[in-house]
Amino acid sequence: MTGKAPVDTAPAPRGRRRLSPITRRTLAVNVLALVILVAGLLYLDEYRRGLIDAELAALHIQADLFAAALGEGATATDSSGEEQIVPAVAHQMIRRLVQASGARARLFAPDGSLITDSRQLIGPGGMVQIEVLPPPKRPGELLGGALGFYDRLAKHLGRGDALPMYREHAEQRAENYEEVARALGGEPAESVRAAPTGGMMLSVTAPVQRYKQVLGSLMLSRDSQGIDAAVLDVRVNILKVFVIAVGITVLLSLYLAGTIARPLTRLAAAAERVRKGHNRQHAIPDFRLRNDEIGDLALALREMTEALWQRMDAIEGFAADVAHEIKNPLTSLRSAVETAARVKDPDQQRKLMSIIQEDVQRLDRLISDISNASRLDAELSRAETEPVDVGRMLATLVDVNQAAATARDVSFNLDAALDDGLVVNGVEGRLVQVFRNLIANAVSFSPPGGTITLQAAREDSTIVATVVDQGPGIPEGKEAAIFDRFYSERPRGEKFGTHSGLGLSISKQIVEAHGGTITASNVLGADGEPGGARFEVRLSLP
Repeated sequence: MTGKAPVDTAPAPRGRRRLSPITRRTLAVNVLALVILVAGLLYLDEYRRGLIDAELAALHIQADLFAAALGEGATATDSSGEEQIVPAVAHQMIRRLVQASGARARLFAPDGSLITDSRQLIGPGGMVQIEVLPPPKRPGELLGGALGFYDRLAKHLGRGDALPMYREHAEQRAENYEEVARALGGEPAESVRAAPTGGMMLSVTAPVQRYKQVLGSLMLSRDSQGIDAAVLDVRVNILKVFVIAVGITVLLSLYLAGTIARPLTRLAAAAERVRKGHNRQHAIPDFRLRNDEIGDLALALREMTEALWQRMDAIEGFAADVAHEIKNPLTSLRSAVETAARVKDPDQQRKLMSIIQEDVQRLDRLISDISNASRLDAELSRAETEPVDVGRMLATLVDVNQAAATARDVSFNLDAALDDGLVVNGVEGRLVQVFRNLIANAVSFSPPGGTITLQAAREDSTIVATVVDQGPGIPEGKEAAIFDRFYSERPRGEKFGTHSGLGLSISKQIVEAHGGTITASNVLGADGEPGGARFEVRLSLP
């Protein structure tokens, strides 16, 4: 029959990551915030609207000047005595006026027909139409296209009103343009339309008047290339700053993430080495000088590791002590059993059986105490704490132990202010076990007619409870050793093996689990000799 090989369920070793998740998240958060900010700055809708308004205002001023000049210099009186615009003169004036402005000028007659257009030349060969070619592509054309797409997307998301499309008719008339019709009515007007080739077409109209008579409508128009170029320049400058800011942000993010991720990686690697190691050569890195949360984490891990090693040492020592303590009664039991098999004398056999029974009882008591001691840590970690009145607890224990004390001719003296609020947070059953052990020890060591004094009082932020007897005291130099496991120092005449030596050790374990301390000392008499033992328990107030 073949058995299956054990399956290694340990996690695979962590590989080195080029960029840790913390670093990636830090970069994403910091860069995303910067991108959102720059995206808002790149919109520039208010800035663009301001440039459009300024351009329209400039066109209005030019249109008013051009209309006034045409009204004075390009009009004549016909045979019927009415003022009319002279087309040839108007054409020459318009050509001369728009040369400096760069705008396109069109003059419409009151009947809506086109009188002249600054893009039309009259020469020997007839009428020539000037067509403005698009500007050559610049290095930033791709960027401009991307920003144009961004503008369209922003307008779509913002649900802004779409501009009407500008259309160039083969035969242009005033009714093709709403603003021209309004100017023929004597009212200046303006319009912003979307150009077919992209951008916008800005146009303003002004009435051409002579003695308050409207003789025509002058329309000045200009595309938005200048505005688009100005907006693009601003955006390029913003993007330049953005690139620099992103670079600085990335470097700072890498530095910040590195100060977090690298120490955490070192801590994780050290913890894994400690977990897999079989000795104490691996230690947790010390980052206490950082004075931040990672330093606190490193200190906590170091203390936790040290506590684990101490716990392992305690387990090893406990196992060794248990083996030693169990070995003694087992050796005695084996000897008694082997001897009983050879002895024929009934009296000797009864004595051996008595020894066997005592050793069995001693083993049973020892195993029970060891089991209680081994479960103590787990029970204390799971138990819920509650307010415990130490004064009233001592009074109850005095009443419970009064019968045993009377049998030994021992009395109790309780000195505790029951109404003073001597309350601590703890596990009441375990604290009762501590003082029950101390009182039982005091009763067993007290001489006939002795008095056991129990006191409880406040002292600063702690409650101090003491149990004092009038027995022989503690052997010199053993004040700390009596709390060791399996240490036994019993009164003379007491039957051997009735105590396992775990009572005071368990009491110390319980008190320390409650964040307190327990100490032992001798009460010195008038002659300087020990006149009793004094056990002091200190518990912190909540």
